[in-house]
Amino acid sequence: MQKAWLYENHGPKEVLKLVNNFPVPVPQLDQLLVQVHAAALNPIDFKLRQNPGSLIDLPVVPGCDMAGVVVAKGEDVKKFQVGDEVYGNIQNFKAQGKLKQLGTLAEYVVVEEDLVAKKPDNLSFEEAASLPLALQTAVEGFRVAGFDEGKSVFVVGGGGGVGSLVVQIAKHVYRASMVTATSSSKKVEFVKSLGADKAVDYTKTRYEEVQEKYDLVYDTIGDSRNSWILAKDDAPVIDITWPPMNPRAVYSGIIVSGEVLEKFRPYLETGKLRAVIDPVGVYSLSEIVEAFGYLETGRVRGKLVISHSLEKHVL
Repeated sequence: MQKAWLYENHGPKEVLKLVNNFPVPVPQLDQLLVQVHAAALNPIDFKLRQNPGSLIDLPVVPGCDMAGVVVAKGEDVKKFQVGDEVYGNIQNFKAQGKLKQLGTLAEYVVVEEDLVAKKPDNLSFEEAASLPLALQTAVEGFRVAGFDEGKSVFVVGGGGGVGSLVVQIAKHVYRASMVTATSSSKKVEFVKSLGADKAVDYTKTRYEEVQEKYDLVYDTIGDSRNSWILAKDDAPVIDITWPPMNPRAVYSGIIVSGEVLEKFRPYLETGKLRAVIDPVGVYSLSEIVEAFGYLETGRVRGKLVISHSLEKHVL
């Protein structure tokens, strides 16, 4: 048996409870059994919990992102061995059927081998766990937009989990000619440190007051009904929320694959891309309700991470 956080009914964060007798799953032929060392929280985790119409059976152990160590594997697994340090997003949202009931807020989780990658040696488990879903989402938006090297991009929500990676990818992977990102007053210097050439404080500046037009508007917060005006004529407007609030915007989802993570390994190993964990620090497995409370405020900078090895919150 193992410790795990679960909910048996949909609702607010208070429906979550920690149990000590959740069964340890057995990996299928193409799956790994991973001992989770760290996990990350994403908005999809609380949105599924709050939505009775979610395509997932109860009870649910929430969590998509994790980093840990392979402790067992199915007979058909070829790429990984017991003892390998891996990370990934375990929920393939485009797979047929319902989502997995057993997420990453548990001590052990099973995951298909093609959904994970080997953890870069220079990243801690906590840093690695913060990346998969946000990185896969950020990458997909550029692909859908057909974004080319050297173009300009306006990022809406540059301080968030996805937005902080969009800024970095635009500048350090695509070598964008101009990266401008919106943020709150407190995050202006932060988004500049990620590679933004300009930061627009949305508490002080409206979209209409921004002088430039851009080759891509990449909206990570669902404000495309307003942000679209910063796109050049016929330039793409990407919105990662469903449904987009503007008919001109194109919805960009996520491709869940370990190959995406492997592709960006060189950028992570060289520091061109870095994991961003909120300054509040890393939460312990016992502090899930508190962590979700903060996540649901919408004020998180980067990602919130849960470390399974901590006994209490570490700043």
